[in-house]
Amino acid sequence: MPKKILIVEDIHQNRILVRMIIKSLNHEVIEAEDGEHSVQVAKGQKPDLILMDLQMPVMDGYTAIKILKNDPETEDIKIIAVTSYAMKTDRDKAMAAGADDYIAKPIDLDELSGMISKYLA
Repeated sequence: MPKKILIVEDIHQNRILVRMIIKSLNHEVIEAEDGEHSVQVAKGQKPDLILMDLQMPVMDGYTAIKILKNDPETEDIKIIAVTSYAMKTDRDKAMAAGADDYIAKPIDLDELSGMISKYLA
């Protein structure tokens, strides 16, 4: 059964790539270009999973994750933090913000597919 996945990414080309991966797995895709927009979209559309970039203008992913995880309307939505910074401290910071998991860029198709399956099972 297709699930709704929110991609939060400020770089258009990255959204296209992730959208193609998710659609190949037969899931529905919704998108947001920054953390602030992601909070609005998540509250309105209630996705099953969020792929949240961490470094974005307007509102970064760390802040958006904290807001979503501290709101009763959205606290149960699984969030996978996505970033090009693959340092352990970045992973720790994302997890401390409330992310359920973490994936580094460039995104590996098999790794992303596995995470999506894990959180949407």
